[in-house]
Amino acid sequence: MSDSYEQNESVDVDGDELPAILTLPLDAWHREHGARMVEFAGYMMPVQYEGIMAEHLWTRESAGLFDVSHMGQLVVSVEGDDQSAVEAALEALLPADLSILKIGRIRYSLLLDENGGILDDLMVTRWRNGFFVVVNGATKWDDIAHLRENLPDDITLTHRDEHGLLALQGPKAAAALASLGLKPALADIVPVEELSFMQAGPYEWNGIELGVSRSGYSGEDGYEISVPYEGIVEFATALAAHADVKPIGLGARDSLRLEAGLPLYGHDLSPETDPVSANLTFALSKRRREQGGFMGSDHVLKVLAEGTATLRIGLKLEGRQAAREGAEVFAGDVKVGTVCSGGFAPSLGHPIAMAYVDAAHTAEGTALSIDVRGKKLSATVVPMPFQPTRYYRKGAAK
Repeated sequence: MSDSYEQNESVDVDGDELPAILTLPLDAWHREHGARMVEFAGYMMPVQYEGIMAEHLWTRESAGLFDVSHMGQLVVSVEGDDQSAVEAALEALLPADLSILKIGRIRYSLLLDENGGILDDLMVTRWRNGFFVVVNGATKWDDIAHLRENLPDDITLTHRDEHGLLALQGPKAAAALASLGLKPALADIVPVEELSFMQAGPYEWNGIELGVSRSGYSGEDGYEISVPYEGIVEFATALAAHADVKPIGLGARDSLRLEAGLPLYGHDLSPETDPVSANLTFALSKRRREQGGFMGSDHVLKVLAEGTATLRIGLKLEGRQAAREGAEVFAGDVKVGTVCSGGFAPSLGHPIAMAYVDAAHTAEGTALSIDVRGKKLSATVVPMPFQPTRYYRKGAAK
């Protein structure tokens, strides 16, 4: 990212002030576009516009514009050009191998407690001067407090709370974003349509500095775009004016991420779950598995070596009735697990669920049942993602 991009005005969270009013910068914009607003994570958020089913299918076929400005955008840095101290400080908390993360590359990682429980899941990007971390909206204040408590005093933690975050997701997202004519902010940054999955860079549009990453949480190709508050209405309006783009609410965001088999913090992840039982061992980098040294590593590496008692799995349900969070899972008459997320999958035409199930009943093809208000629904263990992902990787066969 460019220096000017990183030096926008922001709040130093080494102080104690928290914003008194949690209002999305696009609040009025959403209402003007017909959104039904609900409270979520301390904000009034758009849950749907024309209906979850229609918005879900539109995103799978075209491009959906999501407002995820409730999420936390943090910068972890230190004075000077040598950012090795920041790398070491973050590696003491995260199980990611940041030493191999190149500038502009992104990793999915986990914030863990001392017992290996998951405090949050997050995206971390190496910038030219520090690391950019995006955390969940519902947990961001706890995350900030945790980071402040555990980062060394010479490390600066900055909350970019004057930036909104938009997600443009779907097979037509790249063409739609490129049509706006975003300009790379540095000579070595590729045009936005040439970014690969989990790659990011600074861009400029109509005098507005943007941070663009080719990532998201729908299973589709797409982008997350950090936009200063003063330009976000103009930018969202320009995107939504494209024939292939429609604003999409939280309802369809949830059904899309469920089809992609992606966990949702507070439902599928919590301090009671560890990375192994959550089926997120890919987030434990090879070097960190061998060397440990991250918060909670003693417990996590023990579970990794000895196996987990329960595992997050995918279930395909028969019929049309969905099983929701909290429904009990059975093998015969024996309870073996609990649903953590469930719903009807619009792209697949049948219900699906994710559940924590005893490890002995997690093999693909295992027949189970789910109790929904006294009725046992037949279910089968299936691999995830439920819906094939369509992330853009350069050179990959299409």
